[in-house]
Formats: sequence, C-alpha cells, structure tokens
Amino acid sequence: MSAYNAHMQTPHQVDSWYAASATERPSLPALRGSVEADVCIVGGGYTGLSSALHLREAGYSVVLLEANQVAWGASGRNGGHVSTGQRVGQAELEKLVGNEHALALWQLGLEAVTTVEQLIEKHAIGCDLRQGNLHLAARARESDTLKREVDELRQRYGYEQLRWVDPAELARLTSAQGYHSGLLDAGARHLHPLNYALGLARAARDAGASLHEHSAVTGFDEGASVRVRTSQGEVRARFMILACNGYLDTLDHRAAARIMPINNFMLATEPLPAPVAERLIRDDTSMSDSLFVINYWKLSADRRLLFGGGESYTRRFPSDIGAFVRKRMLRIYPELADVRIDYGWGGTLAITLNRMPDFGRLGPNIFYAQGYSGHGVATATLAGKLLAEVISGTAERFDVMATVPTPRFPGGTLLRWPGLVAGMLFYSLRDRLAR
Repeated sequence: MSAYNAHMQTPHQVDSWYAASATERPSLPALRGSVEADVCIVGGGYTGLSSALHLREAGYSVVLLEANQVAWGASGRNGGHVSTGQRVGQAELEKLVGNEHALALWQLGLEAVTTVEQLIEKHAIGCDLRQGNLHLAARARESDTLKREVDELRQRYGYEQLRWVDPAELARLTSAQGYHSGLLDAGARHLHPLNYALGLARAARDAGASLHEHSAVTGFDEGASVRVRTSQGEVRARFMILACNGYLDTLDHRAAARIMPINNFMLATEPLPAPVAERLIRDDTSMSDSLFVINYWKLSADRRLLFGGGESYTRRFPSDIGAFVRKRMLRIYPELADVRIDYGWGGTLAITLNRMPDFGRLGPNIFYAQGYSGHGVATATLAGKLLAEVISGTAERFDVMATVPTPRFPGGTLLRWPGLVAGMLFYSLRDRLAR
C-alpha cells in the first residue's frame, strides 16, 4: 500500500452525517481463493456498482473488488447533487468537440439524471430524492452570461427547465449573501449520496453480482483474460473495469496520468428550525455557486444545512474540518454564526485538466471511467451503463464520452502536483478577490 492510500484510510474521514444516517449496509465478504467471472470490477463506488448492476442485467457474471467498504470514498461523502449536462458548459464543449458531438454529450448528460431516477424507482432506493438546483452568480458580470446560457439551451438544445433568476427573486428564494443572480434548473435533482450508493450495492447483489469488501487489488496481469490479484485471492476474467477514480493511486499509471486526486470538505449543522431552513433555501433545492473553488449546499431530510466548500491539494486534511468549512459557510450565511456544527468530513475526488470525465480503454478487454471533477453522481452512474454496453459489444455511446479529449497532466503522476497546486491557488485567490 502506498503512503497516499494509507493516509486516505484514516478513520476520521468517514465520521459524516451521511454515515450517521445511512441505511443498513449489506454484509460483503473479502475475496478468498481463486474465482472466475466474465467481468472483474475494481472499485465499489457509483461507477463500479452501476457497472455491476447493468452487467448482471445483461447476463454477465460479475465480481467486484472494493479495498474498503462499498461507497467508502467520494460516492458516500459528496454533496449529493445530481446535475444536468456535463461538468463543462455547452458553449465550451462546442469549441472543444464541435456542435454535433456537444449535442450528443448534452443528451447523455440528461440521460444520466434520468438513469439515476429510474434506478431509484426500480430498486426502491430510499435516498431522499428531491428536485431542483439554484446556481448563483458570484460576480455581477456573470449575470449576462447566465442569461445567455438559458437562451442558448432553450433555442439550440430545446431545454426548457432552466430559467434566470433576477436579484429581487433571488432574495426571496434564499438569504445567501454576496450573489447577484441565479439559474434555477428544475431538471436537476439531489439526494442522500451514501444511501443511493448502498441501494445500488443491494440491487447489484440481489441481481447476482459477487461483491467483495476489504479486497484491495495489488496488481493485475493483462492478456486474453485478465488476472486480478488481491492479498488473499485472485479473479480471472474476460474483461476488467477500473472504477477507482480518485483512489486509483499507482494501480495503473496510464489512467492515473490523466487525473489528479484532490480533497474536498463538508459540514453538517445541527437540525435547524423550519423557519430558518426555509429562509436559507425556500424551495428545498440544492445550491451551488460560480466560484472556481465551488461552494455547494442543501438541506438534509432533518433540516440540517449540508455545506461543502474548500479544497486541499496535499495528502493532509485540516485538523478541524468543521471549522475549516464553517468559515466559507458564514461568508454566505452570517446568520448561522451561533449554529452548532455536528459533523465535518472530507473525501478525495479526481479532476481532469479540462474537467471533462475521462473514459477509455487500456486494452481490448480493459476499460475505465474516472475524473468526474465534482459531477460524479449522475455521470458515474451513467458510466456504469455505458461500460456495460461497450463490454456487450455496443461501443457507440461509450465512444461519445471516450473521444472527448482529456489530456494527460504535464509530467505525469510525478510532476502533476506542483503545477496543479500553483494553478488552484491562483484561482482560489481570484475567488477571494471577487467576493
């Protein structure tokens, strides 16, 4: 085990409100001995669990290996936003890949949200699914940009569920301070991310997938079949899926060179009185802003404010995560100065250089999806569906994602970190100057 992974397994990172309010976890054994399967999946987050479920529905035998517990990583710790579209806006995508390809990406982005909803309904996953996201402009000059986005998505993409919110209406929708206008997306959703992931795990297991926890992969051998090794066993499979995302570490240097693990942090307040909660977020939408180091927040089912903000680019987490995030929360909601913070936690996600997800092949029978850059609930769920399709022999939709350019970080895994930190610190400073 590398030093990086050893750090990520410190217990305090999972002391979250999500863990405290989780539904019962499935009891999953560690892998022991040698087994065979059509597909071996490495990683028990949204990508791996969705892949396992969709592959079983397609008739493939599946073994999934998770180093810790299913949804132990970012899939069980994130903000729970189920966003429409892609992580990058459509105007930028049109410049990157052309209009036709950008349209296909937009349609897949909408399908990703629909897929989440369908899985929740089909498998009766209790995860507090709710509607809407209000995205806030942190700079006055961004208001015109938001207006144009509404018009372009309506006229060019036929999307009617997005509207601009002027300053007067914004003040009625939220008491958040420092924002100038907003976009209200009725097509977005939000949920309890850990309970959603645990529901996927139960559905995959019920469908016949073999899920194994505490089964860290130590290496794999490529060939006509793949041999995937753990400390206590091995899987021989026709296909392999790497679904590790920010926890890939040194398992495969080719995929690792395209992503950078970073840490993001959240807190949960004490339960709030109903009038206070309604003042913060009148219509119980999720919330986000336009800063480069984004703030994102929502209300829990028991009326806590779940607020995410702040990043770190080293292997260390803040000693007091709640206090670290609270500073950002109070810039937006100074009225919460006397509210108790009950939980603070962090997690590791993977970003790409251009913030678009990285789908690809490492060989004729090895596939991966990663680098969701904070847009992972919907996109990683869809990734599992597309990975099942490409393994079944239908590559067209997978290739819509896989042919999006996702450059390697300069210097690969050894030298990517200094450059990333310099860039992130520059944009963090710009954020502070903007508010």
